[in-house]
Amino acid sequence: MRYPIKHPASGIREEKGFALLFAVLTGSVLLSIGLSIFNLTVKELLLSSSGRESQFAFYAADTGAECALYWDFKGTGVFATSSSTHSPSPSNPDCVDTIGTPQTINVTNYLSRTSNSAVTQFSLTIPNSPAAYCAIVTVTKTAPSGIIKTEIDSRGYNTCDTTDKGRVERALKVSY
Repeated sequence: MRYPIKHPASGIREEKGFALLFAVLTGSVLLSIGLSIFNLTVKELLLSSSGRESQFAFYAADTGAECALYWDFKGTGVFATSSSTHSPSPSNPDCVDTIGTPQTINVTNYLSRTSNSAVTQFSLTIPNSPAAYCAIVTVTKTAPSGIIKTEIDSRGYNTCDTTDKGRVERALKVSY
C-alpha cells in the first residue's frame, strides 16, 4: 500500500510510481532486443537454407555437364552435328550417379540444325532423398570452318517440381 506524500513547501500530494514506470520501460527495451535477435536468427536460417539449395542445384548442373562431356568423348553420334543425323549410339546412353545406379538420359531429337550447327538437348534426373534433382543440358555443335566446336549449357535445379516456389537454378557453360 502506498501512502501519499506531501511536499513541505507547496502542500501538494503526489503518488510515488517511479519503480513501476522504470520496470515497464526496462521490460519494453528487453523485449525489443529479444525480438530483434529472434528476427536475425530467422533471417540467418533462411539464408543458410537458400545456400544449401543453391549447392544442390549447382551439383545437378555439374552432373549434367559431366554426363554430356563423357558421352561427347566416349559415344559416337550421341549428339547431333550439322553433318550427321541424330540417332544416339548407344541408343540409351546413361550416366551413373553416386550410388552406382545407371540413370538413362533422355536425348531428344535435335532442337535445330543448320548447315553449320546443330542443337541437342537432354534431361537428367538425379535421385535423392527426399526429392530428386534435375538437370537440363543443351549441347550445341558448330562447324564454321570445318572444325567442330562444342558448347554445353547445363542448367541444374534443386527440385524437379517446376511449380515449387523454392526452386533454384544454377548453370554451367563448357566450351571446347
